[in-house]
Amino acid sequence: MYRYLMMSLFAALVLAMGALVSPAQASDGSMHHVVFHVDENDKAKMNLALNNAANVTKYYESKGDKVEIEIVTYGPGLHMLRTDTSPVAKRLETFSMQYENISFAACANTMKGMTKKEGKAPELVKLDNIHVVPSGVVQLVERQEQGWKYVRP
Repeated sequence: MYRYLMMSLFAALVLAMGALVSPAQASDGSMHHVVFHVDENDKAKMNLALNNAANVTKYYESKGDKVEIEIVTYGPGLHMLRTDTSPVAKRLETFSMQYENISFAACANTMKGMTKKEGKAPELVKLDNIHVVPSGVVQLVERQEQGWKYVRP
């Protein structure tokens, strides 16, 4: 009787633990967050960031995981998102349609500096996945504090 009671208690404990730790909770790597950094007006570096973001997306999706990626642009790197000076503008259009998990952050501080220097505000490529943040550097810091993984291509 005692043995039967102990086996029943053990079985109940195992079942309770299984209910508490579901497979989705046990593999906490099912959602990834990556932030990329672009601060140079260099077509090759911009394309490298886009290629890296696409490759990270494909890798995690092939494993059944999800990934959210943000590409933060500031300083000379803001040219990546400008309609008049972006060397990758056409690619951004197709890229944003292909990868809904990737967004772009444009630094407001850099935009203010460019506005002052050029006498007019820089116009950004018209895409839904581009947003303006107060500071590109602060955005990188905050993303890392939130646990995002940082990559500088």
